[in-house]
Amino acid sequence: MFNAFEWMIAVRYLRARRAEGFISVIAWFSLVGIALGVATLIIVMAVMNGFRTELVDRILGLNGHISVLTYDQPITDHQAMAGQIKGLSGVVQAAPYVEGQVMITARNEARGALVRGLSIENLSIHKALSSNLKAGSTAALAEPATIMIGTRMAERFGVGVGDKVTLISPKGTTTVMGFVPRLATYRVAALFEVGMYEYDSSYIFMGLPHAQRYFRTGDGVTGIEVVLDSADDAASTAQEIYARLSGAPIRVVDWQQANASFVAALQVERNVMFLILTLIILVAAFNIISSMIMLVKDKGRDIAILRTMGAARGSVLRVFLIAGASIGVVGTLAGFALGVVFCLNIDTIRVFLEGLTGTVLWSPEIRWLSQIPARMETGEVLGVLVMALALSFLATIYPAWRAARLDPVEALRYE
Repeated sequence: MFNAFEWMIAVRYLRARRAEGFISVIAWFSLVGIALGVATLIIVMAVMNGFRTELVDRILGLNGHISVLTYDQPITDHQAMAGQIKGLSGVVQAAPYVEGQVMITARNEARGALVRGLSIENLSIHKALSSNLKAGSTAALAEPATIMIGTRMAERFGVGVGDKVTLISPKGTTTVMGFVPRLATYRVAALFEVGMYEYDSSYIFMGLPHAQRYFRTGDGVTGIEVVLDSADDAASTAQEIYARLSGAPIRVVDWQQANASFVAALQVERNVMFLILTLIILVAAFNIISSMIMLVKDKGRDIAILRTMGAARGSVLRVFLIAGASIGVVGTLAGFALGVVFCLNIDTIRVFLEGLTGTVLWSPEIRWLSQIPARMETGEVLGVLVMALALSFLATIYPAWRAARLDPVEALRYE
């Protein structure tokens, strides 16, 4: 479609001489603008995808995909319910658990926490816990008065494996002397770190029998945690569970309902950031239009000579299409390379910048995760590249059309 003659003329036009230096500067700004726009869009979308993936993985790693809960009373027939739930397709695990709010105190420090009691077998199945143990083991929770806490909580209280802490439950006992909160002392048997600050600083795990005894649920539990082989099937499976257990006073909540605010906020922010960052590429595309219009105006006499020597309008059109599109293609490829390299080394770059500036750029206390996540999706990256290339090609159409429509007589009238 493009012959060697057209490529030669286009390349010569892009190599500015001294008199055309200003046009070349604008072209370079356009190229850099497209490169930065593409790189920024790839980096931001990768970080947001990584953040969402890490957040969902950590939430599901500790909470399961579906929770079967009651309104006020413990579930006494939880074994039968769990058996019915396991009979559904796609269900990997249905584990009864006991959960409650407490206040933990140690070394004159106190803060709220969430206690979750699970059987030792179910604790071992949770990869988010079993694969992220920093000290101790989940098997030690079979011993009486033992708990497992996160590393952030341990750092806050200055405790480690073997130290003791006190748990205070708001559901105490009413006596003639008034309300007496329930206190119990537990030994720290294990430490975990899942990488999400909220969980590492406020979750406490203990064996199911010990949790039943502490919260006085008898043989009952407060809920059944359901794990599926696919998180995308949570909504449909939740409806099946509710239909199968419709005779019991229960409510079924899937992970998307329980974390609706997180999921919705991430999706909205992702869409808005994509639109905002696309404007960078759009501005760079307009710079291509301006630089190409100036180039056409400056090369008016050359275009007229080419036309009088026999060059067709289509040939002139293709010359300027090559010149303008080259800026967009080179800028897009440079931005792609920069974005990919940045995403693959994003945490190393963060550590370098923190050491260089002496400031904390990524605080896990604020952003929940201990590292900056980046997850590039092939389809999304290809979409960014196609969009950038399409805008670049569209930006060259009008200047190239004007060059092809130039009348040689008018261009050479005053030469």
